This record gives sequence, C-alpha cells and structure tokens, in this order.
Amino acid sequence: MTEFDLETNREEDKKWRSLSAKGRRVAGVLVEKAKTTPAQYPLTINGIVTGANQKSNRSPNMSFDGDQVEEILEELREMGACFEVHGDGRALKYRHGLYEWLGVEKVEMAVMAELLLRGEQTLGDLRARASRMEKIATQADLKEILKTLLQKGLVQELTPPGRGQMVSHNLYLPEEQKRLDEKFSVVGSSERSPQGDIAKVLSSDGNDWQDGGDLISEERFTLSGKEANEDKKAIQEMKGRISELENEVLTLRELVNDLQDKIETIMS
Repeated sequence: MTEFDLETNREEDKKWRSLSAKGRRVAGVLVEKAKTTPAQYPLTINGIVTGANQKSNRSPNMSFDGDQVEEILEELREMGACFEVHGDGRALKYRHGLYEWLGVEKVEMAVMAELLLRGEQTLGDLRARASRMEKIATQADLKEILKTLLQKGLVQELTPPGRGQMVSHNLYLPEEQKRLDEKFSVVGSSERSPQGDIAKVLSSDGNDWQDGGDLISEERFTLSGKEANEDKKAIQEMKGRISELENEVLTLRELVNDLQDKIETIMS
C-alpha cells in the first residue's frame, strides 16, 4: 500500500466543500508531504506549520503559527478531510483523508495538491510541478487527468484551450471565486456580441462611445463578426501568454526562495 493508509473505497456522493485559502494550504501540505517525504508522514502540527510557511512551491507565501494550524486541522477533521493519528505516545500527528473526500486517484491527487498549493496556473507549469509527486509523462496525459477532474467538478478552466491555458481548482470560497471570475472575465463571454467583446472604443472627439453589447455607429467604427472573432482570439492568446510569463517569473522566484531555504538550513 503506497503513501499512508491510502483509501481504496470510493463513495459516489460528493463530500468535498469549499475551503479557505489557509485551509487549502494545510490540505495541500498534507498531500505533498505524504508523497514527497513519506518517512516523515503523518505530520505533527510543527511539521505542518513549517510546510505551510515554506517559501518554495507555494503561492502566495503565507504565515502560520501553531494555533492557526490547529484550528484549521480541526475544521478539516470535522469535514472528514483529515484525521488525527494516535499510537506511540509521542506528539499527535495528522494525515489527510482527501482521496475519499475528493474522490480522486493518485495522479489526480498530485494535480489537485499543486492547485491547492499554488492556485491558478498554466497547463505546462502544472504538469512540471505535479510530476514531482506523480509521473505525468506528457501534456496529453495531463489533459486526460484534467478532463476527469473537470467532470468531477474539482477543476475549472479559466481561459480557453490553447497556448498558455490557465486552470485552477474549484474549492474557492464564493468571494474568492468572484474575484477569480473578474480576473478571467474573458472566459464565458461568447454570449455577447463580437463587437461588445472588444474594449470600449472612443471616437475621434473622445465623447461618443458605447460599451457592452451596443454597437458603435457604422460611421465611427465598422467591424465584421469575422474580424471581431480574430481580434478576440488574439486578445485571449495574448492574455494566455502574459499569464504564462507571469508564472515563469513566479517559478524563478520560487527557485530562488528554495535556494534560500536550503542555505538557511545549512547555516543553522
């Protein structure tokens, strides 16, 4: 049996619920450490604090203390997402119960853990990061995994398929989801007219403009549906590329933080 007490029985009914940002971080840490450092798993509260405060492989960086982690663990335990481990009389330890709680398999769990630890990211970054926990050989393999997670409602697509596509988990609280929808509002805009999807257009005198689904007068601005769709596609691709570059910068920053962590460990 791999990892720790890997649950093999699945229930058809959905058990998972939305989690706070810190709840997702703690859950993600439990999964990550079970897969990457099984000899130190299950984790003590101190171990979870260290993992949650880790600067590398996290976004954004957060600050936890023992009391906060203990409170979060109690919430997760009440949901059935984690469990206390008793036994040898030493410090109380915790393990996750996310296989059953989320209804996922091993590789799906690795993908979900990375999304819980970092939030939205491109498919390329997600495959590279999740592969440190479970092997995902190709991008096509990742897409098949995501297809299953989408069907289970655990993952959401934030930008259209293609270069630089962004995805994330679906465990956000309502207010967080609203902010995410606003950030990636280009998705789901196909119901609007092609002209309405273009940014607000100012006339030459700077006063005559309209927005939303209203069309600019033909004298001021004429754009065929085909041209509008081409521009819309170009905008989406540009947004995807910008997001991809932002994630590449984030990855470099995390590598630097990881090196700093290792240096501090060596020096201490």
